[in-house]
Amino acid sequence: MITELSVEHLALLKALEGQAQSGTSDSQMLEALGSQDTCVVGWWQDEKLLGYAIVARLPFEAELQTIGVVPECRRSGAGFALMEAVLTQAKRWSSERLLLEVRVGNLNAIRLYQRMGLTEDGYRKGYYPAQAAHSAQSDPAAQSTAGREDALLMSRTL
Repeated sequence: MITELSVEHLALLKALEGQAQSGTSDSQMLEALGSQDTCVVGWWQDEKLLGYAIVARLPFEAELQTIGVVPECRRSGAGFALMEAVLTQAKRWSSERLLLEVRVGNLNAIRLYQRMGLTEDGYRKGYYPAQAAHSAQSDPAAQSTAGREDALLMSRTL
C-alpha cells in the first residue's frame, strides 16, 4: 500500500533510511515532510514502512529527489509502485516532465527508471561521492576519477 507521509512518520522514515541507505539526511527528510512543494510517499507492507520516495515540485517540472527500499524488499515491485505514485503526484501538479539523477553504477535503479519510461538526458561527471562499498547491483567500472561516481540524468515527459 502507498500513502503520503507526514511529519508524524519521521521516526519511521529515519529507521527506514538507515536500512535503505539512499543518502537522504535527517534534515532533508524533515524539510521534505514539511514543504508544500514536496511530496513524500511511503510503501507499506503488513503495517511496516519498507520503502519511500521524495518528489519535489519545480516551476515546470518535478524532480525525484530520492527513492529507498529496504534491501530484503528490493525487486519485489516496491520501487515500481513508488515510481507510479511519484508520476501520479507529478501529473497532479501539472508538471511537464519528471527529472532525476542516478549513480551510473546503480543498474537496478536505471532499469526500473527505463521501465517507467524515463530516458537518458546526459551525465554529470564526478557528481556523487564515492560509496564505502559497491553493492552487487553496482558496476565497478562506473567509478570516475578521484573515486567519485558520475550521475546519469534521466527524464520523462508527462
